[in-house]
Amino acid sequence: MKTRTFNLYILLFAVLTTVIACKETKEDKSFEDAEVETEVSETVEQKITIEKLQDSPAYADAALILADPSGAEIASGGEIDFTFNVENYELGAQTEGPNAQLLANSGKGQHIHFILNNQPYSAHYEPAFSKEVPDGVHHLVAFLSRSYHESVKNENSVVVRKLEVGENATDTQGLDMEAPTIIYSRPKGEYAGKDTENLLLDFFVINTTLSEEGNKVRATVNGEEFMITEWAPHVLKGLPMGEVTIQLELLDAEGNLMPGPFNNVTRSVMLKE
Repeated sequence: MKTRTFNLYILLFAVLTTVIACKETKEDKSFEDAEVETEVSETVEQKITIEKLQDSPAYADAALILADPSGAEIASGGEIDFTFNVENYELGAQTEGPNAQLLANSGKGQHIHFILNNQPYSAHYEPAFSKEVPDGVHHLVAFLSRSYHESVKNENSVVVRKLEVGENATDTQGLDMEAPTIIYSRPKGEYAGKDTENLLLDFFVINTTLSEEGNKVRATVNGEEFMITEWAPHVLKGLPMGEVTIQLELLDAEGNLMPGPFNNVTRSVMLKE
């Protein structure tokens, strides 16, 4: 009788041990699954978004005029003096409104974006300055910029000029300055800290307008496509740290790339913690 009771205790102990072990195994697996799910959720990339920038002062009557050089022909390449007249706009002033805090903002204030051959602009806070320009045919686009680098968009805020520098200047670009053209402006350079949260996407459109039914701009940011049907500044959000690539293409109503050497441009910027 004692032996049978002892054996029964052993059997019950074995059953309880098995049940407890199974329960612990299930709990451990559930914990591991939770850890895996947490790790997966932490590695999900933030989505890149684009939205129209609002609330900038319009400066509808601001004007930029190229006073010197006055003509298209320049005797020889080298350091060339440029003088602009600025009307109804203050270079060096800080642009009022909330966007100066939202976007990367220049402490030197409002300025001129000076662009040759659709290359990255140089910023100028005085109306007169010198630039190194080699012999050849060059396409100048200069426009007024707010302190946070948003271009002033009206028919008088921009200068478009073909410069023939040196004797027998050769046009290697083949740009028709009467044809629809897009000029890249922002983003540009490096961004760090808070400035990486909102990047200004801005460009200048010449000899055309944008609309849903007509010409439009396709912006491709790190491989993601966005269609822009209004000539307006936009803000890029959700960008990853490191190199960011931006491609702008000027398209016709059917979605075809419009002819012109500047209508498909790709730039890279760097975002740092």
